[in-house]
Amino acid sequence: MTAFKEIDKARKLLGLGERATLKETKHAYRKMAFGYHPDNGEKGGGGEEMMKQLNWAYKLLLDYCANYSYSFSEEDVVKTYSYEEYLRKFRDGWFDGI
Repeated sequence: MTAFKEIDKARKLLGLGERATLKETKHAYRKMAFGYHPDNGEKGGGGEEMMKQLNWAYKLLLDYCANYSYSFSEEDVVKTYSYEEYLRKFRDGWFDGI
C-alpha cells in the first residue's frame, strides 16, 4: 500500500492540486514530460533524472486512480453532480414527499 506522503509528493511534482481528474493528471504529466524530456533540450541538463521522477509520479497516481474505490450511492453521486439533482427536483416536482 502506498503511503499518503508518496501520493502527495507525486501530485505536487506534477503540479496538481488536492483534487484532480484523471484527465487533468494525464495533461499535467504530458506537459511536464514535454518540457523535461531529454530529446527536447529546452530545460538543459537534468532532464533524464526529472523524467525518471515524473514517470514514477505518473505511474503512482495512475495506479492509485485505477485501484480507487468509487461510491455509487445516491448521496455521493448527488454531491458530485448537484446540478443533476436540481434538474431532477424540477422535473419530478419540488414538493414530492411533503
